[in-house]
Amino acid sequence: MIDTHAHLDMSAFDGDREQLFEAMHRSGITSVILPGVSVDQWQKQIQIAQQFDCFFSLGIHPWYVPESIDAAIIKLDAMLQQHSKNKRLVAVGECGLDKLHHWSDKQLLLLEKQLALAQTYQLPVILHAVKAHQELLTMLAHFKLTRGGVVHGFYGNSDMAKRYISLGFKLGVGGLILNPSAKKLRETVVNLPLEHFLLETDSPSMAPFDHPQSRNTPLTLLRVVSEIAFLKEKSTVCILEQLNQNALQLFDL
Repeated sequence: MIDTHAHLDMSAFDGDREQLFEAMHRSGITSVILPGVSVDQWQKQIQIAQQFDCFFSLGIHPWYVPESIDAAIIKLDAMLQQHSKNKRLVAVGECGLDKLHHWSDKQLLLLEKQLALAQTYQLPVILHAVKAHQELLTMLAHFKLTRGGVVHGFYGNSDMAKRYISLGFKLGVGGLILNPSAKKLRETVVNLPLEHFLLETDSPSMAPFDHPQSRNTPLTLLRVVSEIAFLKEKSTVCILEQLNQNALQLFDL
C-alpha cells in the first residue's frame, strides 16, 4: 500500500515517528508521499523523506498564503530546481483553493503560479479543494497540465469526478469513505472505474468518523481498502493491485 497524502513531517508525529513507520511497514504500507504546505516546513519534510525512505512534494497550501506571493514562488521555484534530479520529489503541492479559510484573490494567484511551475517542471499537482470546485476546474482547463495530478480528499458526486478526470486528474480517497453518511463519495466510488482513484489518509487530519478526536495515521489505509473492496464487490488484492498501479503511474514512483 502507498499512502499518497500523509503529513508525517508534522509535529503531531515528533514523539513516535520511527515507531509509526515500523508499524506501517509491518502492515504492508510500503511508502508514503509527504505533501508540502509552507515554505517554513519544506526542509523538515525533505529531511524526513530522506530519513524514512519516502517521497515528497513541494508546494504552498491555501491556508498558508504568504505575505509576498512573488517571494514565496521564487523560493519554491529554487527548491524545485534544486531537487529536480531527486527521485523523492514527485509533485507540486499541496496547493489549491479553500473558500472556508481566508478566501481571497491571493489564493487564486498563488495557485496559478504553482500550476505554472508544475507545467515547467513537468510534475503532477496535489490539489486541495474546498467549496471552490468551479474556480478550480476553470483554472485547470486553462492550464491543461501535461502530468495532471490528484484532487486530494475528494468528496463530490460522480459528475464532478468526471469533470476532474476529463482534465487528467485522479481522486484521492481516504477515511471519509468509511462514513455511511458520505453517500456522494461512496456512490462515486461504486460508479466509476477504480483506475481513477488513489489511496490517502491526510494524516494526522481527517480521522475516521468513528474516532473523530484521534490522530489519523496511514494505518487507516487498511480499513479504507477493505471498504472500497466491499463497495466494489471485489477482493482486497484486486483493489490494492489497481490502486498501487494508479499511484506508481501518476507519480512515476
